[in-house]
Amino acid sequence: MEGYVDCHCHISAEEFDKDLDEVITRAKEAGISAIIAVAEFPPEAPKILSLSQKYKGFIFPCLGVHPVQAEPPDSQRSVTFEDLGQVEPDIIDNVEKLVGIGEVGLDFTPFYVKSDYDKDVQRQVFARQIDLAKKFDLPVNVHSRSAGRPVIQLLKEQGATKVLLHAFDGKVSVAMQGVQSGYFFSVPPSIVRSEQKQKLVKAIPLDNLMLETDSPALGPVKLERNEPMNIRISCEHIARIKGVSMETVMQATTQNALKLFPKIKQLIVK
Repeated sequence: MEGYVDCHCHISAEEFDKDLDEVITRAKEAGISAIIAVAEFPPEAPKILSLSQKYKGFIFPCLGVHPVQAEPPDSQRSVTFEDLGQVEPDIIDNVEKLVGIGEVGLDFTPFYVKSDYDKDVQRQVFARQIDLAKKFDLPVNVHSRSAGRPVIQLLKEQGATKVLLHAFDGKVSVAMQGVQSGYFFSVPPSIVRSEQKQKLVKAIPLDNLMLETDSPALGPVKLERNEPMNIRISCEHIARIKGVSMETVMQATTQNALKLFPKIKQLIVK
């Protein structure tokens, strides 16, 4: 399989509703061969599954519940067991179509987490989704904002081996614990404006790196809509830091993606 794999993308976000066909066209023109679509909120599941059928062989779905949930009209809160209860049946009913479980994880940003109880619920919701991933032999696509160390600790405690840590914002020393466990780390285009991401890429072996955009977030320009075609920016920056060609980075990260998400190849064949 040639081309880039965007390993973590919110292609179902409403920011893409008006021009999704054009976004997909630009992604393909930029050399992307596959987009892994992740869910944050239970109501997204049908849309993500629908997009994976509309763009069959190009968009590949993950389902899960994010540690931070939207609260109408425009506020956010920490995840609850009820949120998990809404999405779990969608995961089980559609497991044959899924390439992973995500976006799951922990987010201990003080604005969202008001108490130790919130943290404990997040841990239990995350642990349950790790269990589902292990049961169905799927990788987890993981969020870890302000929670790098506890995320890696919980993943190891739960015996998770198939792990992608997206846009990891923790210390290099903590990330290396993940590397030692065989975990992968994906790098968004925001690396151009993040010294922390640059340090991370310098330290983590290419064998443990993947590319992502996290579109519509984490683009090269803050507060501007990001889209999958910007994957080349991630690749270019990794190549520069590692002192290798973009082709080398593309091939390595794509092989890593196919190693962690092998169902991509199976679903393309079908």
